[in-house]
Amino acid sequence: MIPKRIAGIRFEVLSPKEIRKMSVVKIITPETYDDDGFPIEFGLMDPRLGVIDPGLKCRTCGGKAGECPGHFGHIELAAPVIHVGYAKLIARLLNATCRECGRILLKDDRRDKFIQAIEEKRKLGQEYDDVVKEVFRLTKATKKCPHCGAEQIEVKFEKPTFYYENDHRLTPRDVRERLERIPDEDLPAFGMDPKAVRPEWMVLTVLPVPPVTVRPSIILETGQRSEDDLTHKLVDIIRINQRFMENKEAGAPQLILEDLWELLQYHVTTYLDNEVSGIPPARHRSGRPLKTLAQRLKGKEGRFRGSLSGKRVNFSARTVISPDPNLSINEVGVPQEIAEELTVPIYVTEKNIDEAREFILRDEHPRANYVIREDGRRIRVIETNKEELAEKLAPGWIVERQLMDGDIVLFNRQPSLHRMSIMAHYVRVLPYKTFRLNPAVCPPYNADFDGDEMNLHVPQSLEAQAEAKILMAVQEHILSPRFGGPIIGGIHDHISGLYLLTRGEKLFSKSEVMEIIRPLEITKLPEPKYDGRWTGKQIFSMILPDITIEFKAEICQGCETCKGIECENDAYVYIKDGELVAGTIDEKAVGAFKGIVIDEIIRKYGTEEARRFIDNMTKLAIRAIMYTGFTVGIDDVDIPKEAREQIDQVIREAEDRVWKLIEAYKQGNLEPMPGRSIEETLEMKIMQELGRARDMAGKIAGKYLGMDNAAVIMAVSGARGSMLNLTQMAACIGQQSVRGERIKRGYTYTNRTLPHFKPGDLGPEARGFVRSSYKEGLNPIEFFFHAVGGREGLVDTAVRTSQSGYLQRRLINALQDLKVDYDGTVKEQTSGLLVQFRYGQDGVDPMKSFRGKAVDVRRIIREVVGE
Repeated sequence: MIPKRIAGIRFEVLSPKEIRKMSVVKIITPETYDDDGFPIEFGLMDPRLGVIDPGLKCRTCGGKAGECPGHFGHIELAAPVIHVGYAKLIARLLNATCRECGRILLKDDRRDKFIQAIEEKRKLGQEYDDVVKEVFRLTKATKKCPHCGAEQIEVKFEKPTFYYENDHRLTPRDVRERLERIPDEDLPAFGMDPKAVRPEWMVLTVLPVPPVTVRPSIILETGQRSEDDLTHKLVDIIRINQRFMENKEAGAPQLILEDLWELLQYHVTTYLDNEVSGIPPARHRSGRPLKTLAQRLKGKEGRFRGSLSGKRVNFSARTVISPDPNLSINEVGVPQEIAEELTVPIYVTEKNIDEAREFILRDEHPRANYVIREDGRRIRVIETNKEELAEKLAPGWIVERQLMDGDIVLFNRQPSLHRMSIMAHYVRVLPYKTFRLNPAVCPPYNADFDGDEMNLHVPQSLEAQAEAKILMAVQEHILSPRFGGPIIGGIHDHISGLYLLTRGEKLFSKSEVMEIIRPLEITKLPEPKYDGRWTGKQIFSMILPDITIEFKAEICQGCETCKGIECENDAYVYIKDGELVAGTIDEKAVGAFKGIVIDEIIRKYGTEEARRFIDNMTKLAIRAIMYTGFTVGIDDVDIPKEAREQIDQVIREAEDRVWKLIEAYKQGNLEPMPGRSIEETLEMKIMQELGRARDMAGKIAGKYLGMDNAAVIMAVSGARGSMLNLTQMAACIGQQSVRGERIKRGYTYTNRTLPHFKPGDLGPEARGFVRSSYKEGLNPIEFFFHAVGGREGLVDTAVRTSQSGYLQRRLINALQDLKVDYDGTVKEQTSGLLVQFRYGQDGVDPMKSFRGKAVDVRRIIREVVGE
């Protein structure tokens, strides 16, 4: 055979002649199977349409089930019906052509210009919809035929398939006759090739019946057959078709025939598309809408998105995830049950034949599950045949062995929103039933352990395994391509642990140090600083590679006269030659999304060293936090009585100022802000006052809670939460808002939010200010306003998720064929069209950028000039 290249694909409309030609049988009876369970001839399961039952042979091609692809049949419709997919186009054609002579409502020279424009665009491979739209626009405006002079009446289209001239309704037969009159030479102006499409074919007179293989019936546990939705629909069409023919032959009144015709139209419409607006969907006995032709193809569950672009696959597993801080970030704990089911192929050669034999002969995990011979036959390895298979094993065979420690697998959490949602991990087979992963890898997956499930895929070819190891390994994705900084780093306890370990000068004895560093991979042990005791900073330095860096920690208060290393809050981090000289390690140093230290290690030593550091850092942090002890209780948000009194005083004063503002507004003494109305000015000033009061309350609470409070430690170190969360727990929840404004909706006519308030009340309490804290508890009015504010958050999240998901899908589809070429330009893959001269206008890969800048200038200077 000579290989050929496909020049193009053209979709055509099937003519009645073609439908009859490709049909192997005319279907005339709605029955499917006889009493013995055999397909009835001339019925919807006629053996000539193909076979699905084992043992039977196709009467058309002689193939058995699985060999025969199936063959089309046809139904001769008793009356023409409109094809719902073309209903709108038919209406346009009726209005664009003469009702008497069928010619296009344009003069020949004008028509020829349009045909020429369409031809030119078609040759260049461009869309020509805009030209066709212009043709329809011009013809619709024509009131008199330029060919025969006949007056034109506008045809009104009513969904789904009704056409009216004035008050007269056109039957499908009338429509077909009108379309038959359109001559071939006018069709190219409508973008139609007369060799491929005739408009009257859009009004169906013959209906193709898809093969049995397209609509197989299933046998239920009871032994009864359950037919496919398409078969159900075809049964309805044949029944109504028969009734129409019988009534027509019996000379039934026109009214009855019209009703039956409408019913036939309904059944054919719902057979083609069961979600047409304006008509009720055809339903199963259970009330479930039938899935007919259009539903099979379109949407998320349809043929394209559901079965072709993405589908269920073999060699994959899915279960709940749980944490295991003892694993490396690039490992995944796989339950033994899963590891025994999933397999990795060993392609047998002279060199590995002995190893493959061992797997076949083994009794426990990891052993071989299957052997595939050279002829493609797959044999399960069992106790009785393993000796024989091991003996017969030869190069060219494939042994499928169970998943084992060290295998590379892909790990994924949905929704997969960015590249790091699927990464490659190395297997560690563990007991129990959940996938285990290091908590430090949660941020890129956006995973947590409250019931999240994840998917695991086992690459089956050596190429796929190599790609996974080189391109997809976790350590290759520590730096995010979004912002060029680490997305994998310390979270929660890791940050609290290192904060507690390195803040100030904490001292540890030799036995304590050994206990803390026991699980770490370290190569250096510094001399003790104080008579046989080590500081927390020294312990942290043990895991640091040789880097020099200085920065202000997260806890830095931005003093006007910064003392640097001498900082009294220990907030200036200075690492020299791999030793933490000063400063406290917090989120800014080692946290996910910030991690300056991790960033520095990657840039100086690469991803493998960064992985080792993250593994060591997380283990060290957990040992440190276990050693010092760290817990949060309800009493951690208790504040003393004097603090409560001060907070009440601050809130009272703020409320007084709010009432003064309201009074000034009512008397007309309030000065409007630039570009704001007087009402907007009042609202903004009230919001500012109440916001300030809440912040003041927070500061008072924070002062009394102190820096030793567990919740404060979490907030200031960046481990979790914020001082605002603490403020709301301990002091005051503050103003509740909807769309950034105070709550004002409620009883419209009396202008009040709840019946407890006077009409027009603008005070803090009436508009959603909650002065209580979560610890104290809210009164019923406060609780209601808080629920109103919270509702907005929930609804907003749900709406945004669906919108952003759909937007991302559209963006991906629009940009999927762009590529960065070797010359640094961005081109369209198929047409070679130039999109950008330089990728991103600057040619910088964000993952290789330095904290938002294209180049790390300091490093270049250091390397050129020296330290």
